[in-house]
Amino acid sequence: MIRTFIAVELNPGFTEKIRELQARFSGFYLKFVDPELVHITLKFLGNVDESRIPSLSAALDSITCEPFEAKVGGIGVFPKPSNPRVLWLGATGNFRALHDNVEKLLEPFKFEKDDREFTAHATLARVKFLKKDQKTAFINIVKELKDIEIGTMWVNKVLLKKSTLTPKGPIYETLHTVYMD
Repeated sequence: MIRTFIAVELNPGFTEKIRELQARFSGFYLKFVDPELVHITLKFLGNVDESRIPSLSAALDSITCEPFEAKVGGIGVFPKPSNPRVLWLGATGNFRALHDNVEKLLEPFKFEKDDREFTAHATLARVKFLKKDQKTAFINIVKELKDIEIGTMWVNKVLLKKSTLTPKGPIYETLHTVYMD
């Protein structure tokens, strides 16, 4: 079994800006995502039998969504400011249609549907613990950065990724690339 997900990678030119954003939160107990690994997950598949990868790849080859321009920016938290668990970077563009297209193509595989509404975002960090006196400071930085602009990028490919969890963080490997046209 291999841990898999479907994603859109961010423009590599955003890495330094992501690093700078994460530095703004360095005084808090967070588990940061390596800036070079930050991505937008379209669908987390979980553990998948390796023998299913070719048929998953073939299904994804049928993506019909046109390439599009996306804007990356804005900081937020899930599930809500009073209880932040995930610090994220927002993204706007045709991600909803792309996500819905991927969900439809994967229906025959019987993966669990997401119970939350899809929100295009890239996880920057997981909140491990915030002391009461830190929560206000943390949320104030989030508010200050809620409209920050990182840049625009062209979304023209979707990746089926393997995630290997290690004590030093995940290692991602691209199993299949779908070029949108």
